[in-house]
Amino acid sequence: MGPSGLLITLQMNQVEALKASDVDARTLNSNTTLAERDYIYADLATGHPLMRLLYVTPELCSGDHFRRKLKLVYEQHELARIVVDEAHCISEWGHDFRKDFKRLSWFRETFPDVPVMCLTATANEQVRHDVLTTLGLDKTPGKLKIFSMTAHRPNLHLEVRFTSDEANDRYDDFVTWLKGVYDRRAAVDRKAELDAIGERVENVPGIIYTISRDEVESLAAALRHDGIGARPFHAKLPNQVKEETLAKWIANDPGYDVIVATTAFGMGIDKENVRFVVHWRLPKSFEGYYQEAGRAGRDGNASYCFLYYSREDRDRVCNLVMREPVSKNASADGIINKQARQMSLSRLVAYCEDTGCCRHAAICRYFGETQVPACDYACDWHKDPQGLKRRMARGLASEEWVSTQREEGMYDEYWSE
Repeated sequence: MGPSGLLITLQMNQVEALKASDVDARTLNSNTTLAERDYIYADLATGHPLMRLLYVTPELCSGDHFRRKLKLVYEQHELARIVVDEAHCISEWGHDFRKDFKRLSWFRETFPDVPVMCLTATANEQVRHDVLTTLGLDKTPGKLKIFSMTAHRPNLHLEVRFTSDEANDRYDDFVTWLKGVYDRRAAVDRKAELDAIGERVENVPGIIYTISRDEVESLAAALRHDGIGARPFHAKLPNQVKEETLAKWIANDPGYDVIVATTAFGMGIDKENVRFVVHWRLPKSFEGYYQEAGRAGRDGNASYCFLYYSREDRDRVCNLVMREPVSKNASADGIINKQARQMSLSRLVAYCEDTGCCRHAAICRYFGETQVPACDYACDWHKDPQGLKRRMARGLASEEWVSTQREEGMYDEYWSE
């Protein structure tokens, strides 16, 4: 639920998939044609709409015009359910807090007997509490049910790869790894298996996340130059290019094996065979890292999640988060949310520099789980704890050096998303 061009594209993709399954689903957003908009509002105005599912933004739900249409549907007993996706945005402790999500409390106040479902993959205990209280769902505890799943994804191999500005070795490290995967798939026995199912050697779908649009473009171009089918994806690309890139990547078309993207890419995407997710730079939040890494391996098969971590990037991102404006009015919610973002980033930095425990256990602990998950050598610590410590000591710049550079303002630049 969001007004950005990317989320609109994803809404449209989901609507098309539902229509293909004979479900009359529609969406109202800035890209909706006038004819389609008129049809939707006319359908709602009957009080007995033919459409079964309507995707809208929280911003639209704040407007009186849409609310009046929905009240009529409710009065005719045709409003069956309200679903709030990305519900962590409701909480000022959520990593992507948006004030219009809080205004969705209108639904419970106005339609007290309509079921409300809230969905999110990244909610710790504080965020879950905020969602329930803000929407008023905790006022009827007898009708409240909470379903939660563990944050443990045992098929994901989690790894932090240490680097520094001086080493600047991300590119060579990644290309060596991916081409090694290609070589193994090209071996005689494996190639015969792939040929039997009509799958290309290079069909190893993946996502590389970074923060700068310029780096998205340059990295995708460099990978294509080295024979890897990589395509850029960011907000400034024309909608037609983004839609074509997304469709061809999902369809496993040649030349569209790897998406190099800013961190907005992926919300709502359910491509099952993503074999790797790489964080080229440190994400701005723990929740963002987990959400993005979780787009790998949804088919249950083994997948790889690498995070390239440097202390220089740590200071750049910390500086970026510190400088993010609270709001023009400096509201209490905005101040609390900024504190939450800083705390989340701090926990992610600690996760990266911790060489003494399982990565899966650290993630589960962050989201409030007490049971230690079973990790079958599916993280860098379980695989080689002593080697992990050596790689960190060898790979990171010293704190003394980074501190000197920080004092000279070397990490003050902004990165555009």
